[in-house]
Amino acid sequence: MFNRLPTRLLNICISSLCKLHQLEKAESVLIDGIRMGVIPDVVTYNTLIAAYCRFVGIDAAYAVLYRMREAGINPDVITYNSLIAGASKSCLLSRCFDLVEEMLQMGILPDVWSYNTLMHCFFKSGKPYEANRVFRDIIIGDLAPCVSTFNIMIDGLCKNGYTNNALMLFRNLQRHGFIPQLVTYNILINGLCKSGRLKAAIRILSELRELGHEPNAITYTTVMKCCFKRRQFEQGLEIFFEMKNRGFTFDAFGYCTVIAALVKSGKNSEAIGFVDQMMNVGIELDIASYNTMINFYCKEGNMEAAYKLLNEIEQRELECDKYTHTILIDGLCKGGNIKGAQRHLKYMINMCFDSKLVAFNSMIDGLCKSGEIDYAMKIFKSMEKKDSYTYSTLVHGLCKVRRFHCASKLLLACLRGGMKILRSAQRAVLDGLRYSGFTGEARKVQAKIRITRVLQH
Repeated sequence: MFNRLPTRLLNICISSLCKLHQLEKAESVLIDGIRMGVIPDVVTYNTLIAAYCRFVGIDAAYAVLYRMREAGINPDVITYNSLIAGASKSCLLSRCFDLVEEMLQMGILPDVWSYNTLMHCFFKSGKPYEANRVFRDIIIGDLAPCVSTFNIMIDGLCKNGYTNNALMLFRNLQRHGFIPQLVTYNILINGLCKSGRLKAAIRILSELRELGHEPNAITYTTVMKCCFKRRQFEQGLEIFFEMKNRGFTFDAFGYCTVIAALVKSGKNSEAIGFVDQMMNVGIELDIASYNTMINFYCKEGNMEAAYKLLNEIEQRELECDKYTHTILIDGLCKGGNIKGAQRHLKYMINMCFDSKLVAFNSMIDGLCKSGEIDYAMKIFKSMEKKDSYTYSTLVHGLCKVRRFHCASKLLLACLRGGMKILRSAQRAVLDGLRYSGFTGEARKVQAKIRITRVLQH
């Protein structure tokens, strides 16, 4: 007993440091322990391997396995399960197979967690049929599946577009005596919501309550977001108030989900009520929440309030992201403050934000509406990436100032590039050419549009 105590203390120290992501210190403790005569065991090395898999990578973790063998300690099923999980994290299927093969060669039999991890890796790699074969091997074989086995299967089927199969599996498990817990219900509800099956998700939510389970914040928020996405605003708000009545405390994310949905649907007066509630409760906002609030004020045309929040962000030493500046650019353009929008766009370019497409599109839209079409064309030419909205906006802008020939060239360039353009933009070009007396040119453009469509199909 006395001899085991130092090793147990060593393992506790290493485990604590690994949990804090301090792997270098954990390695130092191991070296110091060995110098003091403390003998590490399989648990010591398994702890390090699991940490390296989580925080560094499979290659670094596998290097610990070499050291483990050199120390004369044989790996066990837990060792290999950690390594398989590390390979699965990076979707390295072939590496997972190699590790399973290595296990078998060493006489270590995979357990249910080995198979669970392999099944999860197949789903992550977009191979649901192979994952299903692993699941069948577990069911048919001597291994007893656990709750996680079923959860991985249901979640994987949903994420790979097989929600019906996930629901059938869920019902089949229930018929065979499986009593699902809240986590399983949440996985299924999330899958149904993601596939747009709101009614089915609400039925499962009702079933959950009838069986005596108490939905948690994840359950409610998942269904609430789906309601808003499907434009079922009344139902979404009912769920929000039900959460409040059941005593759930709302964070900024919950309130901002409701506010963003109401702003999108044009229900700004209702959104104001929730803004006031959030402010009165004294919830501290993160940058995503600030972005929602700034977007709300921009939609209201209240740029003063939007800039007040921007100052608050700076005072709290939070970093504005690309969404903050894109929202402000859009708001300033819609408010006719093109110069202010230009300043923000220039800042975004200087800061090298990874995506500026939406900001550029807002800028082009604002310039076209203010009649500054030449400047809009200049920005268009400077853009590295363009989408159908970019082309449609500029085509409409060119037609507005009666530059139909330029608009037709841009329209055809867009279609040749394999992008779709709004039908309204196509009509604007063709009608503009006809009404300007260029009927022959209009026919040529229309013929080219048809040929491009045929070639693309």
